Amino acid sequence: MMRTAECVTPRHPDKICDRISDAILDECLKQDPQSRVAVETCGGHGKIFITGEITTNAQLDIPQIAQRVYGASIEIITNIVEQSNFIAQGVDVGGAGDQGIMVGYACNENEELIPQELYLARQLCKRIYEKYPYDGKTQVTLEDGKVTTVVASFQNARGIDLRNMVEEWLELPWAYCPHPKIHCNPAGDWNMGGFDADAGVTGRKLVVDNYGPRIPIGGGAFSGKDASKVDRSAAYIARKIAVDILQEQDANDVYVYLAYAIGYNMPVQATAIIDGDEVNLNGKYDLTPEGIKSYLKLTKPIFEETAAWGHFGNGFAWG
Repeated sequence: MMRTAECVTPRHPDKICDRISDAILDECLKQDPQSRVAVETCGGHGKIFITGEITTNAQLDIPQIAQRVYGASIEIITNIVEQSNFIAQGVDVGGAGDQGIMVGYACNENEELIPQELYLARQLCKRIYEKYPYDGKTQVTLEDGKVTTVVASFQNARGIDLRNMVEEWLELPWAYCPHPKIHCNPAGDWNMGGFDADAGVTGRKLVVDNYGPRIPIGGGAFSGKDASKVDRSAAYIARKIAVDILQEQDANDVYVYLAYAIGYNMPVQATAIIDGDEVNLNGKYDLTPEGIKSYLKLTKPIFEETAAWGHFGNGFAWG
């Protein structure tokens, strides 16, 4: 059994866009916890374009927020309107802001309760990022639970230095093969990254944001969306339920599936698969958007942090 997952740094172009979108959301919630926000960011090659829908009492300086996150002067273009009345009429009565299928997952493979290949790719990425806080990626391949291949590509780092860091990391108590393949800056060393080299878009790292490619994802992106959007809030409660069941029943792995219809407050599907056995969750949790928001405190400005290293297994309230 071979499994592979990747991780990217907060300075990856797509992650910069995620972080800008969530920073705007946080500023809205800081001033007005009932804000409705759906913000998309696209950036690259000297420009950032921010569009979407915001209904809020907050006073926003969106270019200032975007420039703070980006960390340098850059041209910023905005096109923001209020939420459509046709969407609002379903949300105002407590219904979901859209239809969608959300998947929660937890397993007992490590302390973060996420797939081991993603856990290792993230740990290595964080470790290298401490020394090279730039655009970068890692990728880890496991075969029968052992590390067989590692890929690391980082801006402003020499391949030989990266290799030394990977080799030191492999000496930590991971299970690995005696001679794993290591590819560091395999296309050559590079010093141009981020928006200077590539474009980014909010929500383009969905698999990194979730659980890696082993676990299915059903809903849309998280970043830039307030908790009335079940793409985000239901994904978070699905993870929380999966973690709770895993720990309560001492299970190996748990999948939770939640599906919603726009304008309705109760899910049309609420099921868990516990070590292969499916159970119905209806009535066991408050799965209305308002109930989820209250339980996980999703009206607080907590989201910019989630956009940096993934939304699960990083110590958030939902696990």
